[in-house]
This record gives sequence, structure tokens and C-alpha cells, in this order.
Amino acid sequence: MKLFILYFGLLCGSLVNAQDVVGEWKTIDDDSGVAKSIVEIYKEEGKLYGKVKKILREDKRDVRCTKCKGQRKNQKVEGMVILRNLTEEDGEYTGGTITDPENGKSYDAKIWIDEDQPNTLMVRGYVSFLYRTQEWKRVTD
Repeated sequence: MKLFILYFGLLCGSLVNAQDVVGEWKTIDDDSGVAKSIVEIYKEEGKLYGKVKKILREDKRDVRCTKCKGQRKNQKVEGMVILRNLTEEDGEYTGGTITDPENGKSYDAKIWIDEDQPNTLMVRGYVSFLYRTQEWKRVTD
């Protein structure tokens, strides 16, 4: 019985930890440090997705992804799904893509919660061995 309780506790703990990325996150501009948008990360059919829920600068809310290709071409950035098809593996989500609406390019993606700061989401876009990592902050209000 004790073994069952221990196993159940570990299982629940890992499930709770895996769910930590679901929610709303503030994206932060790399250069200025100013919050740019709110991205809602959600699960659909076992995979994670992230949609730009709100652009924080009112004068930028009608911006379109003019450099995007395919179905995203000229799509409004507010409402655009920028994270796609991420799957959980050892506390990280990988195997999907992230689109940068500023340059229209999509990159392989990996996201994880910073162990020392549970309200900080590390978001990495990469091509081969080149990558850029951003810190997004959990929306708590």
C-alpha cells in the first residue's frame, strides 16, 4: 500500500509539473525589456500550442504578419498561433515550432519552466545549433 501511495504521489507530482506551462505568459522584448504581448499556452489533443491573445501596445494591435508565408501571410498577429505541436518529454516541451511574426520565420522550439523561477518560462527557437532563448513571465493577475 505504501508503494502504491508513493507511486501515485510521484505520478500526480509529475502531471502537475507538466501542466505548469499551460496558461497566460507575457512576452518580453529582448532589447528593451518591455512586455510586448500575452501568449496563451493551451493543450489540444495531447500537444501544446500558443496563441497571441493580446498585443499590449494599442497602436500595434492591427499589425499583420506581412513576412509570413502560406496561410499566415498577412494574418493579424493578435490571435495568431505561434507555438505549435509541442510534446512533453522529461519536463520540457519539444518537437514543435515557433513562429516569429516580426520576421515571418518558423523555428524548431523547446520550452520549459525555469527551476529557480517557477513563473518564468524559457522559450527557445533554434535552427541546427544556433538558437535564441527568451524569458516569458507568467501572468498572475
